[in-house]
Amino acid sequence: MERAGLSQQSRVGLAVSGGPDSMALLTLAARSCPSRIAVASVDHALRPEAAAECAHVAAVCAELDVRHDTLRPAVGAHGNLQDRARRARYAALADWAGRCELDAIVTAHHADDQAETMLMRLARGAGTRGLAAMRDIAVVPGGTLPLLRPLLSWRHDALTRIVADAGIVPVEDPSNRDRAYLRVRVREWLTTAPGDIDPVRMARSAAHLAEDDDAMEWAARREWDECVVRDGDGTTLRYAPAAPGAVRLRVLGRIMRESAREGTPRGDEIARLHDRLTRGETATLAGIRCTGGGDVWTFRPAPPRRGAAR
Repeated sequence: MERAGLSQQSRVGLAVSGGPDSMALLTLAARSCPSRIAVASVDHALRPEAAAECAHVAAVCAELDVRHDTLRPAVGAHGNLQDRARRARYAALADWAGRCELDAIVTAHHADDQAETMLMRLARGAGTRGLAAMRDIAVVPGGTLPLLRPLLSWRHDALTRIVADAGIVPVEDPSNRDRAYLRVRVREWLTTAPGDIDPVRMARSAAHLAEDDDAMEWAARREWDECVVRDGDGTTLRYAPAAPGAVRLRVLGRIMRESAREGTPRGDEIARLHDRLTRGETATLAGIRCTGGGDVWTFRPAPPRRGAAR
């Protein structure tokens, strides 16, 4: 709690879907600090069963004398459905926490979730930041509210036993069995993987990678402070030749995110841009004309494209 800037008197909001993991989180929290928790369940209106699941959580909370609210955020119409639902869920939780004067949001992500996330990101070619997967202490996406994941060292089976021993019947989201989702296929593989592939040890590796990522981020901030000059609409990077490429890549990513005029460039686009600038080439990305060569790179708004409306 102290690492997240919280005290033993802080009040937190639990995100509880009704599944065994989040119901275990509720059970443990209700036993240890019932007066300092509130619970929210999110109904995205994407499944007809969701309303009943939220009502089930509300009934359990009533028995435990814990405040419960059902949130019904609107899910955007464009992009990946799971990503849209996730963004809407966290935005609704952050708004709820503000209204309830809560100091953090707590989720029930566990070691099996962490292992699945690591493998999914490994399959996509992620670097240190991606393979660090979920942090035990983070911030709610798009905001500053602390996001706590206290169960990252717990196995799913252990959480399931906690719920069973408490006499609570969890709900089951059918999407957790839908093989159309990569996470479900990875989860199935993990259940049949050799016994020495241990999600708890994988979660521990993710924590080590998170520490390495923090070290690189610290170095990137120093490189930014010492080597980046902002001048009106333009930016110049006079990078230290001895700086590792991974650090320079992070500085470049921050420059592009802060300078972009046409959308937000993806990580793979920034990596390709880094390679081109290292070769001394000029490229345009996200409405920014980027010029490399030597140890000085410049970034200026790109001229309007031919035929663009004035």
